[in-house]
Amino acid sequence: MQPGAKLPLPDNHEDRGTDVVEGSINVAGDTFGAGRMMVLRPGNSLPVTAGGWGARLMLPGGDTFAGPRHIWWNFGASSRERIHAAKEAWRMGDWQNGRFQLPVGDANDFIPLPDS
Repeated sequence: MQPGAKLPLPDNHEDRGTDVVEGSINVAGDTFGAGRMMVLRPGNSLPVTAGGWGARLMLPGGDTFAGPRHIWWNFGASSRERIHAAKEAWRMGDWQNGRFQLPVGDANDFIPLPDS
């Protein structure tokens, strides 16, 4: 987003969030910088305004998942078994044919799993 640009967030999703990747944003009078994520209540139609240096955002949202969620490192899943399967797939590192594929040119930037 360019500095001062406004972005109306859709209010038709049950779950919505704003993740500030770079720069800063203002939401309802509060400023949030890079590394901050806000979860918005359903139905709120709050606009996001980019800060003085602009902003780069991720806007996750959609229907609420049914059932429990498990998070470990960069993996999120509906069961611990799926998390363990993701860990194994990442360890195998078959970036061409496996479950995970790195973006073109990122093969040298591989991040290994943390100790678990």
